[in-house]
Amino acid sequence: MKLISLKSDYAFKELFSHENVRKQFLSDVLGIPLEHIKSAKLVNPHLWVRYRKQKQGILDVLMELNGDVVVDVEMQVRLLKHWIKRQLFYLAKMYTEELKRGEEYDKLRRCISIAVLDFDLMEGAEYHSVYYLRDRSGKNLTDLFQIHIIELGKELQGTKAVDDWIRLFNAKRGEELDMIMVKNDGLREAIEILKEMSLNKSLRYKYEMNLKLKRDRKAEDDYVRDCGKAEGKAEGKAEGKAEDIIQLLGELGPVPTELADKIMSEKNLDVLRVWLRAAARAESVQEFRKDCEV
Repeated sequence: MKLISLKSDYAFKELFSHENVRKQFLSDVLGIPLEHIKSAKLVNPHLWVRYRKQKQGILDVLMELNGDVVVDVEMQVRLLKHWIKRQLFYLAKMYTEELKRGEEYDKLRRCISIAVLDFDLMEGAEYHSVYYLRDRSGKNLTDLFQIHIIELGKELQGTKAVDDWIRLFNAKRGEELDMIMVKNDGLREAIEILKEMSLNKSLRYKYEMNLKLKRDRKAEDDYVRDCGKAEGKAEGKAEGKAEDIIQLLGELGPVPTELADKIMSEKNLDVLRVWLRAAARAESVQEFRKDCEV
């Protein structure tokens, strides 16, 4: 059985929408006994902006661990320029965003960044690197900042709790899941969730559409960059996105003629992108119409 890749945004976020999976993953990566993790609550991944020109930060999965620790879990499949500076930028925003004017510094909470990378970033064979704020002798200054880097492409030693999670993220076929030595309920649930996502026709279709949306957006960006113009292709792109939206909605139920006509007549690509994302999330045609007011 071919599996949906957990390296995609959609599948990665879907996996971490399950609390038992979140708790077990944090336990295995951070080395915290599972019984000490009382909660791992999902929170808004959009980091706020104080000033109009300030850069927005949008995270993959943002959690509150036991109500007093903020944890960001990111999946990155390709190396970006200045990746380390980017990660530190997000960590700094996580740390400072909740402190309002006039509040004391004791309100600031511990922040942990966990980056799952599908490329080699650090030198050496170590595939789970952990970084703290320490002096030259190794004396810890504070535990308020912590960065974990997990590199999926390096050879596993087979002795760490995180190894089976790496095998899970790398799995492409069902047979590979059978080779994972399941030692706990959280990882067992993660495997079952991946199998269900891979078998569910609607979820697989949304996954494929998510990938298509990314490919389309990259193709548009490449066209604008290489050719310096998008005129002449805009109408064709709009029609293609409209057809994708209708096809997605058709998986949810009958699409009324007037709705299909309205979608096909829309030429604004930004509007169509919003509708396409809404169609991928919707549980019914009625929900889509309500969300998009069409």
